[in-house]
Amino acid sequence: MVAVLFIVFLVALAIGVPVAFSLGLASVAYMLGAHIQMINFAQYFFKGLDSFTLLCIPGFTFAGNLMNQGGISEKLLDFADALVGHITGGLAYANVLASMVFAGISGTALSDTVALGGVEIPMMVNQGYDVPFSVAITAASSCLGPIIPPSVPMIMAATMTGLSVSKMFMAGIVPGLLLGLGMCATCYILSVKRHYPKRDKRASLAHVLHATKEAIWALIMVAIILFGIMGGIVTPTEASIICVVYGLFVAVFIYRKMGPKEMYSCLRDTVSSASAIMALVAFANVFAFILTKEHIPSMIADAMLRLTSNKYLILLLINLFLIFVGMFMETIAAILILFPTLLAVATAVGVDPIQFGIIVVMNLVLGLCTPPVGVCLFAATNIGARYGKCTLSDSVKALVPLLIVNFGVLFLVTYVPFLTVGVANLVMG
Repeated sequence: MVAVLFIVFLVALAIGVPVAFSLGLASVAYMLGAHIQMINFAQYFFKGLDSFTLLCIPGFTFAGNLMNQGGISEKLLDFADALVGHITGGLAYANVLASMVFAGISGTALSDTVALGGVEIPMMVNQGYDVPFSVAITAASSCLGPIIPPSVPMIMAATMTGLSVSKMFMAGIVPGLLLGLGMCATCYILSVKRHYPKRDKRASLAHVLHATKEAIWALIMVAIILFGIMGGIVTPTEASIICVVYGLFVAVFIYRKMGPKEMYSCLRDTVSSASAIMALVAFANVFAFILTKEHIPSMIADAMLRLTSNKYLILLLINLFLIFVGMFMETIAAILILFPTLLAVATAVGVDPIQFGIIVVMNLVLGLCTPPVGVCLFAATNIGARYGKCTLSDSVKALVPLLIVNFGVLFLVTYVPFLTVGVANLVMG
């Protein structure tokens, strides 16, 4: 019957059925074939949703939508450009910097690509950057969203395995900063080599202060999330609700761009995004119950440990496996299906669970900008194609230097625990 489970799942994916429903169909097929009462399906379906922590997903999503509707994308980009626009390739750095700040609001990569890409790509093209490079840096920098807190994939991983969401958030800060710095360094080298433009002179102090004033409300939201959780003042769920109230206040009374039409759009997008994630969580929990019943996780763990018990080789094998999976499977789905199993293998060879959580998220997130299922790369390419010749192959070629740096940071994080769990322990004790 295990064969039926995987065959139905893979066939459903192949014909275009969404991942959540593919998991559900496979689970139903297995239970019918194994003569398991369908009441078990309902029980494990709702059990997957029975977590207080999961409430922060619609909260952070709604807060991000509120700030985005308020025009925060343009303000963040102007703020970043005011700081670094005078350096060669300045708009490329501004792209990365804006994504790093926006990551602290949205927590998702695709929202970063869509919200910022629509502003960044035409601005870069108009300034003299080629379209594929503009697309590539937008897609690559958007992957910072799920690594810099708040992060929906981290919430998923922590909730499933009983890990601390707050600690995982803190562990993601340094890897996120390293990715950002790595991409900026790559942009500098490419910008000098290709003679990309820069602003004629440094922004005036008045311009910098004005840009900071306009973006300060977004920066405050990031501070609420980071320092509230880091200081133990609020839980991630409480932080998400505070951000909703704060985002609503800013959108209505500060930016004054939130009317009934915009509020409806925010609510619709939030419900659509959050319900899709929750459905995926619920169906994945049923799927996980079946895998556990058939002892699949323990079999995989035993097989890997029989192959080698060397901690560093195990991590290398897991990295290579997850990079491959990330090319084909959506991030949250992959975490829900694979994380508990791979965590058992990692802990068996002495890897800290928090560090391993960051490793898994980074691997899968980088898959968001790698074909064939690189949704951020596809989204950015579609935006770029409006402003010049840009095919998917053009975007992939332009992305290669950035991917090399990103994967280099990934392996550094994999083999230097202090960058993740060390920093988290230092900050939170």
